Amino acid sequence: MKRHPIYLFAWYLVNCLLVLSILLAIYSIFWEYSTRRYLKGFSDAVVPLSAPDAEKVDAILTWMKLGPSRKIATDSLDYLIRDPTTTLNYQELLKTCGTATNAFVNLANTSQLPSRRLLLMDKNGNVVHVVAEVQMNGRWVVVDPAFRTAFRDAHGQFLTRDELTDPNILKQATEKLPDYLPEYTFDRTAHVRVARIPYIGNMLRTDLSRGLPGWSDSLVWTFLLERESFAATVATLALVIFLLLIRLPLRWYGENRLGIQTLRAGKRFAQAAKTLLRGPI
Repeated sequence: MKRHPIYLFAWYLVNCLLVLSILLAIYSIFWEYSTRRYLKGFSDAVVPLSAPDAEKVDAILTWMKLGPSRKIATDSLDYLIRDPTTTLNYQELLKTCGTATNAFVNLANTSQLPSRRLLLMDKNGNVVHVVAEVQMNGRWVVVDPAFRTAFRDAHGQFLTRDELTDPNILKQATEKLPDYLPEYTFDRTAHVRVARIPYIGNMLRTDLSRGLPGWSDSLVWTFLLERESFAATVATLALVIFLLLIRLPLRWYGENRLGIQTLRAGKRFAQAAKTLLRGPI
């Protein structure tokens, strides 16, 4: 074994990283579980579970508008804008379109109301406003958590982003919102801004759209971008799988090409279990 120091270094490094990634994955899973439990308790207090979807939307918006007083942050570094336990509890964050949408989306999804964020962009691709889309009766209708409103037409019907591309319908839906800016239109929208990734963003968006049509419509992207605990869980589990895939060929190379018998954890656990079951001799 001493004749192959590079292999041994790589082997021990991969195993140490694997153990570390497993521990991080366990921590992330418990973090996500505690976040879900927190959101479940929060939504139970705000949203009537048996109510129709429209009433659930109104209940969340009413809580955001008229709910009890919340904390005032003294320093912008004191909170994390992608942590639901934070965005639900600070006044500043519930007044900002991005984090208000974060809070709405997390509560809506926890209340069995599929919801995802929607970015409104200008002609240069810059995000000017963030709203939410909620699935009701097979349609993705638009809700604006920052303005505490769900867009409806003159007949009280919920509106989709496609319907809101009509300037007359948009004007009709927003005429009672005095602070609604003219640039908040639905001509250019996106769920994920892959284009922001330097150098490969536009190419990646094109390839994904070609290979996986509708890929950005998945709710998974909203969770990845708006819930730190979920993103950490996915990242650490992916790291565990990646290191396992590296470890397998590395072990095969050591045993079959270098003649090094590496430690097999499965066999050691089996032997330990057999010894324990056998009892004292």
